Amino acid sequence: MSLQVVEPRIRGFICTTAHPAGCARHVDRQVAVARRDPGGWAGGNLLVLGSSTGYGLASRIAGAFGHGMHSVGVCFERPATDRRTASAGWYNTAAFDAAARGAGLYATSINGDAFSAEVLEATLDRVRRDLGPLDVVVYSLAAPRRTDPETGQVYNSVLKTVGQPSVIKTVDLHTGVVADVTLDPATPEEIHDTVAVMGGADLRRWVEALLKAGLLARGARVVSYSYIGPEATWPIYRHGTIGHAKADLEVTSASLHELLARTVGGRCHVSINKSIVTQASAAIPAVPIYMSVLFKLMKAAGTHEGPIEQMVRLFDHHIGPGRTPVVDAEGRIRLDDLEMRPEIQAEAMRIWSLIGTDNLRALSDYDGFQRYFRQLFGFDIPGVDYSLPVETEVPAFDAA
Repeated sequence: MSLQVVEPRIRGFICTTAHPAGCARHVDRQVAVARRDPGGWAGGNLLVLGSSTGYGLASRIAGAFGHGMHSVGVCFERPATDRRTASAGWYNTAAFDAAARGAGLYATSINGDAFSAEVLEATLDRVRRDLGPLDVVVYSLAAPRRTDPETGQVYNSVLKTVGQPSVIKTVDLHTGVVADVTLDPATPEEIHDTVAVMGGADLRRWVEALLKAGLLARGARVVSYSYIGPEATWPIYRHGTIGHAKADLEVTSASLHELLARTVGGRCHVSINKSIVTQASAAIPAVPIYMSVLFKLMKAAGTHEGPIEQMVRLFDHHIGPGRTPVVDAEGRIRLDDLEMRPEIQAEAMRIWSLIGTDNLRALSDYDGFQRYFRQLFGFDIPGVDYSLPVETEVPAFDAA
């Protein structure tokens, strides 16, 4: 037993602690948003790659509690030690699996590097043994590096512009100071390596392996996640190294769509989602300011959504049992439709041009942005008494 009072240790976009009770309550709140009467569940089998936080976790919750889907999750999380708490994803996984099983659903999670051949094979074995063919596969992996399982080469991703330097407005998350920063362009090797980490190569590896193993059901739907966002963020995002990787993901998805249609009558799409606070997005220059402005505008308009609200929409209208995705001209699902409304974007860019250190909080929901960030790690969750000691050693993963 390891009872202790857990406090947040945050510097910039890094938090080195997580609160187990807060994470569990955060999962419970998302379950409450997604939950439907089991009498209306259609069932089905779901695999989520990158299942422990953000959109991946919300996907698993929406599939389970909205549609009664049995699921396997794959993630790479850190257990507690005598010196530190487990990662937030570890506690999220424990809470989700317990909640799903309590609702009579099959739920199991595999902890390990989803880029590795070993984890892929272990997942195929678990799905084959316990579930059978999958109706939905969600690819929501986000990692700074990837080791090619065939060659052993290690690729590292970078957050850089492409072609030329760019000056962009950003905020220091530790001090709240708004300033312009100059972003240096990536080298050709850095662009290539970022695509190798965050592009479509690993999605193809998983889909082809599932097909070969006979583990994709007739009509199976595969979805991966991306983002476009406003022009203010394009130098670092859509036109930067990340954007090159996401373009590769979209090309790969279109190719896999043809493969799935031909083999199992299935579909593969990229879902363009709304901006949300994650540890990764908090690290992207310009994005914290933009999201702070956006959140204030969308809350005023009554259209603000977090990960769970979007994933409920995704499953209800596009990829859940019996659903047919509605796509744009490029074959993409557009969950960013509310964010990208012209009136919202025009006002966001107007406010963006006025933002500085002195008026950041007055013109935006920067305090809300910071609260969402703390909630990623189980802090600042209503109903949790953070003065009480909690058990930090929580079992979260089944034995193989």
